[in-house]
Amino acid sequence: MPPRSPATLSELIARPIRLIRIQVWIFAVYLLIMTGPVLIMTGPALAAAADWTPLTERLVGDGFNRAAIESLFARPEVLFEPEAMAGKLKVLIRSRTNETTSLTADLRNSFHRTYLTHWAIARAKAYMSENKAVLGEVAAKYGVPEEIIVSILLIETHLGRNTGNRRVFNRLASMARCTDLETVRPSLDASLITPDNEEFARRRLREKADWAYGELKALLLIAERDGIDPLAIRGSMYGAIGLCQFMPSNVISYGVDADRDGRTDPFATPDALHSIANYLRGHGWREDLDREGRHRVIFDYNHSTVYANTVLAVAEKIRDRKRTRR
Repeated sequence: MPPRSPATLSELIARPIRLIRIQVWIFAVYLLIMTGPVLIMTGPALAAAADWTPLTERLVGDGFNRAAIESLFARPEVLFEPEAMAGKLKVLIRSRTNETTSLTADLRNSFHRTYLTHWAIARAKAYMSENKAVLGEVAAKYGVPEEIIVSILLIETHLGRNTGNRRVFNRLASMARCTDLETVRPSLDASLITPDNEEFARRRLREKADWAYGELKALLLIAERDGIDPLAIRGSMYGAIGLCQFMPSNVISYGVDADRDGRTDPFATPDALHSIANYLRGHGWREDLDREGRHRVIFDYNHSTVYANTVLAVAEKIRDRKRTRR
């Protein structure tokens, strides 16, 4: 082996620098190891690591099979999604503000104009033609005009094209778990909760958590009744499902097995169309209702003045197109 040459001055200086760099890197790795779980837990793992025990115990107390419920909540697809309740609470708090006085007056005559375009009405008319037979059955049985049913379907799901891609179980279970403000506060804007509205927020949060729990139970009953995986059901951000965007409890109360296949399926066109009409009739729809009465019933379907205005406006445009083509 050839003799090593004496170290140069630059090499002598570089050695301690390299040593310092190595020490810094070792310390950085140490910090990453120690804080890594914390950093990871702020992401998807935090959602997966949620404590579902209070919710599972409540479900078991209400008669659901313990082994089945615990097995369901242990699945990796089950995630805590606090943004669902955060969104609900945000809407509730903002709708309570005093600025709504002038806004409410404006909303009385407002529409979602997207659904009133020539293209949207033409699509609705085409849908009516394609489903003429079942819509005729619906109108005859429930007394609800075809154009009202199609108008609702257009606004809810773009005539069945967009029924939502959220895992409904996660949305409802997450909202049911959010029984206290501290659970959802990290998902809220810091300025949203104030001393003036905090008591209101806590009360409405508890009420909505109870509402979501009831819908979660209904979802589990539907899944058990129809022999489907509850985690496979997709829907809206707040848990509405199917072409008609029913909450699970409404599927149980107003769903209709119109195609007689042995199950009420809100994703099947005949079932969805009959179910919409059945819901409207169950909430007071009659053939002789005036416009105000119809508006009131449609408002029960979706608690929005603008929504009810739009449904009636779209239905009127569909009727106008029918008349002009005769």
